Amino acid sequence: MNKRLQALKYIFFDYLSASVAWALFYIYRRSSIEGDTLSNNLPDDPKFWYGALLLPVGWLAAYAFVGTYSNIYRKSRLKEFGQTIYVTAIGVLVIFFALLLDDRIISYKSYYEALAVLFGLHFSLTAAIRFYLTSKAGYKIKNRTIGFNTLLIGSSQKALSLYKELISAKESQGNMFIGFVSVVENNGHLLRETLSHLGTVKDLRRLIGNHKVEEVIIAIESSEHESIGRILNDLEDTGVIVKIIPDMYDILSGSVKMNAIYGAPLIEISPYLMPVWQQGFKRLIDIVAAAILLMLLSPVFLVVSIIIKSTSKGPVFFVQERIGLHGLPFNIYKFRSMRTDAESGTPKLSSENDNRITPFGKFMRKVRLDEIPQFWNVLKGDMSLVGPRPERQFYIDQIMHLAPHYRHLHKVRPGITSWGQVKFGYAENVEQMVERLKFDIIYIENMSLALDLKIMIYTIKTVLERKGK
Repeated sequence: MNKRLQALKYIFFDYLSASVAWALFYIYRRSSIEGDTLSNNLPDDPKFWYGALLLPVGWLAAYAFVGTYSNIYRKSRLKEFGQTIYVTAIGVLVIFFALLLDDRIISYKSYYEALAVLFGLHFSLTAAIRFYLTSKAGYKIKNRTIGFNTLLIGSSQKALSLYKELISAKESQGNMFIGFVSVVENNGHLLRETLSHLGTVKDLRRLIGNHKVEEVIIAIESSEHESIGRILNDLEDTGVIVKIIPDMYDILSGSVKMNAIYGAPLIEISPYLMPVWQQGFKRLIDIVAAAILLMLLSPVFLVVSIIIKSTSKGPVFFVQERIGLHGLPFNIYKFRSMRTDAESGTPKLSSENDNRITPFGKFMRKVRLDEIPQFWNVLKGDMSLVGPRPERQFYIDQIMHLAPHYRHLHKVRPGITSWGQVKFGYAENVEQMVERLKFDIIYIENMSLALDLKIMIYTIKTVLERKGK
């Protein structure tokens, strides 16, 4: 299953559809609305070629923005149909106001006709080819020609029954089982004859990496339910789709959502916390805002740098390794607010009356001035404007002993400000870090652009009122 090749097919045919649609629309507009004969002058018209070659690039960018080319083999034809209508409608309106509004027309009725023709041409060509590509991929999945590497967690009767149901189904859901893992080592006698026993839940992360697992299905017995929390923690930031066998309470409470007519009912835990278009828009806001703020705040950079150098010995900037998205390390930048020997030896957290903080450093922390250089981290992609505050590995190891679900935070980019930072402020010890964690978890589970805006407003309010802890 070549995901890249499949994505390239969509990109190529979307480009071709947009180009042909514009060419046909251009011919219609010149002949029907403007009354030109076109004859032999079409190939020499630069507007025709600019539209046919460059406009499709804009369409591709719009489709990529809403996530058309991600999860390329997990498409629903109905959802894709609706998405194509939505993007086409917006794109046609943009083209109309940007390129067509000043056209020479006979009457205003011509505007409506032009909009309808462009929409019809672009949508019909794009949707028809996408329908074919998606249907062809879906046919291969249902007939088990291609599928997703799947790991089954469980080794008792529930796991065996689910495995038999999925394997014997007339139409496959795309699960290609590579094996199963048990909760404990000495379990698994029911499945061993039909599926490879790859180890226990302790081996999950290693197995997912080694076998390129895309889905994990949890089918454990009621007596093993206390292990679900630990299993889900281990699966955090792996990027896999997790599915769980529901009990009757889950079904009655509405947790089980039907996404296929055939197949076993399962609760799906998607690794995606926000719709793809919101993720793209969030990153776009980060880049634009960080670039503008770095330019606007350049005088502040200069003044703060001079004050730091003149009031204490040492460099202007403080650079420290933190852990970010997917658990990867990066260097965070801040204005130095402490003495240069503040962390000789074992890492230490700051406190409200910390004598390591310089007098000007206390002021900077109150109004968050020390955080300004992190806009460079945002621009680079290490951080976001809003997200959980990044920590050092030294403290993450300690937090994980008390709260293993801390790994959940690594699913998103860390931020300059966060819900935990607004509600709690700086943590002075590991226990306070764990207490602040609940606010960051709430943020992650409810991520949206609206929530980001609310957090930024509260942050600005905190800065202006000098309530920073």
